[in-house]
Amino acid sequence: MDRSDDTFDKSSGQSDQFEAKILKAGDGAQDQANPVVSALGLGWAPGRSRVSSFTSNLSVIAASAKLIFGIGVVAILYFGREVFVPLAVAILLTFILAPAVRALRRWRFGRFPSILTVVLIAFLALFGFGMVLGEQVAHLAAALPKYQDTLTKKIEKLRGAAAETGTLGQASNVLRNLNEELNDTKSGRQLTPVPVEIYETAKAPLQVIQRVISPLVDPLTTTGIIIVFVIFFLVQREDLRDRLIRLAGSTDLHRTTAAIDDAGQRLSRYLLAQSALNAAFGVTIGVGLALIGVPNPVLWGILAAVLRFVPYIGAIIAAAFPLALAVAVDPGWTTLILTAALFLVVELIVGQVVEPLLYGHSTGISPVAVVVAAMFWTWLWGPIGLLLSTPLTVCLDVLGRHIERLRFLDVLLGSRPPLSPAQTFYHRILSGSPDEAFDQAEDLLKEKSLSNYYDEVAIEGLRLAELDARRGLLDPTSSQRIRAAVEGLVADLSDFDDVAPPRPASDEDSAFTDTSQPKESRSVNLPVLSRDELRGSWASPTAVLCIPGPSPLDEAATLLLAQILEKHGIGVQVKKHQIVASGNIFHLSGEGVAMVCLSYLDNGDAPARARAAIRRVQRQLPNATVLVGLWGPNKDQSEALRSELKASFYACSLREAAKICIKDAQRPRYWAA
Repeated sequence: MDRSDDTFDKSSGQSDQFEAKILKAGDGAQDQANPVVSALGLGWAPGRSRVSSFTSNLSVIAASAKLIFGIGVVAILYFGREVFVPLAVAILLTFILAPAVRALRRWRFGRFPSILTVVLIAFLALFGFGMVLGEQVAHLAAALPKYQDTLTKKIEKLRGAAAETGTLGQASNVLRNLNEELNDTKSGRQLTPVPVEIYETAKAPLQVIQRVISPLVDPLTTTGIIIVFVIFFLVQREDLRDRLIRLAGSTDLHRTTAAIDDAGQRLSRYLLAQSALNAAFGVTIGVGLALIGVPNPVLWGILAAVLRFVPYIGAIIAAAFPLALAVAVDPGWTTLILTAALFLVVELIVGQVVEPLLYGHSTGISPVAVVVAAMFWTWLWGPIGLLLSTPLTVCLDVLGRHIERLRFLDVLLGSRPPLSPAQTFYHRILSGSPDEAFDQAEDLLKEKSLSNYYDEVAIEGLRLAELDARRGLLDPTSSQRIRAAVEGLVADLSDFDDVAPPRPASDEDSAFTDTSQPKESRSVNLPVLSRDELRGSWASPTAVLCIPGPSPLDEAATLLLAQILEKHGIGVQVKKHQIVASGNIFHLSGEGVAMVCLSYLDNGDAPARARAAIRRVQRQLPNATVLVGLWGPNKDQSEALRSELKASFYACSLREAAKICIKDAQRPRYWAA
């Protein structure tokens, strides 16, 4: 690739610098004219106005208000946990029971009979599990002394396995000697213990009743509150939905209603599926432990079903108790090994096979959000907060996806990437991390061709940079650094061919695929031309003369185009934009050039910037074929732009430009795109 530089238009560059100096001088003049106003930041000057300063202050105040509001909400949730915990449990139970209520209503049950039937069955089942759980705990407590002998023998075996000269033996001897020395030291001043007898006075019947009932008051009160909340939420479900729609914004009732209904149904299905899956997990564990011979398998099955709501570590905590009991009941190690294998196999099958089939590979929230949410809700509400952390976080993420004012929740908690691939590309090349940009390119090139990656990610990232440059947020030095980073990325990707990787026909389009193009155009690979297929000037090593726009970002986009053309066997040379300036256009030579390509990043005004360059090229090279590349989403306006610019060809994507060049470069024969 020939990337020679021509003579720069110094006069135009000097005029731009002169204008910048005038603006800067005007800035200083305004500051000197009113130093008090300038010191207060209220004076008018180019690029800095009273309105912008006032807006900045308002944004700071708004951010502070949001922070104070968030701290206030957390404080209310903490100090009001006795009310909010039953409320949160009731909301989750409402989502779980709502599908059953809808099913009964479809079976011609009335509204209130359906709600009362479902709530009654649900809480009777919970009470039944509670009674069974209490009975199992009592049975385990009574049977624990029987396992003491087995546990003692195992400890003795472990102790005997370590030789007296070993580390454990030496540590045991040191501790034993220290204990003897302490006892000898204290033996000279030991006091004779005085026997003490405690007599308990007889209690009245009311005191006995109060002592028995008082531990049950709080759980029964909480359960009653939850039942009332669940019934109320199920009865007033439509009214509460309408209020949430009003909170979300009633300007577009159709879309908001559809979003809220969809979110509620999805959340209900997820929570119901998770509850059913955890129940099946508990049943499987209970049956397996019963077959292995671990005592109280019903208790461990219920515990496993409940603790599996705890993210990541729930199954591990549930396995700890049966494993400890397996050590105590079996003189050998067979029961322990079988119990560990049972938990490991069942958790792998449920977590890696069944869960993805039921509701996808994840809950829709990021792993970091799951861990942080578990810590936050545990600190806020204790153990019950740990159990509710994942369902509550899923609820908040669903609200963030469908309610504009709560969109920040989806950004913080959601599993979707917070930045688009184009934004990530821009961030990495702007921060001076071309190696990270190359890593991103390697990942994306596993599912798309090089030209598609450049069009959908790199060009879009450069357009974001161009927008920042036009707003004055990107200085020329940064633009040059981005251009250099892109040039390095192009060199790193020189070993990749512009070929779409093979993919199964059943695979869905990735999140980075440009769905605006038909699948056929994305899946068909462009041909690589040989020397025999090139006609006339197209056989020249400088067949396509690429001239970028005036910005370094236009130059970066042109480097991408040049590499794509070279990948398909077409020779390319890249010149500077100054070659088409009014004073330098006579240096432009058409020798060995089959097509002149003018390359611009299009953010709205590219046609106006390209019009003068097209006119000069056509005047200097009247027989040249001119291709104008305006890289941006202008596909729907292609015919209008082509007639307006009066160029031979027009393209809005690198792939389309390569297709035009390949078709024009081939010898006259049928060519299918």
